[in-house]
Amino acid sequence: MSDSRDTTGSTLLFFLLGAAVGAVVVALTTPKTGRDLRSDLKDMSNKVRDKARRVGNEIYSAAADGMSDEASRG
Repeated sequence: MSDSRDTTGSTLLFFLLGAAVGAVVVALTTPKTGRDLRSDLKDMSNKVRDKARRVGNEIYSAAADGMSDEASRG
C-alpha cells in the first residue's frame, strides 16, 4: 500500500514541476514590459509556493496517519 502512495506522490511532484516549468516558459516568451513580467513571475512563484506547502502538508498528514496506524497495530 505504501508503494501506491509513493507512486502517487512522485507523479504529483513531477506534474507540479512540469506545470511550473511550463508557466515560466510561457511567462518568458510572452512579450511584456519588465515590470509586468516581474509581477507575473512573482504571482506565479507565490502560487507555486502555496501549492507546494499544501502538497507537503498533505504528504506529512498522510505519513503521520500511516505511522499512527502502524503504531496502533503493534
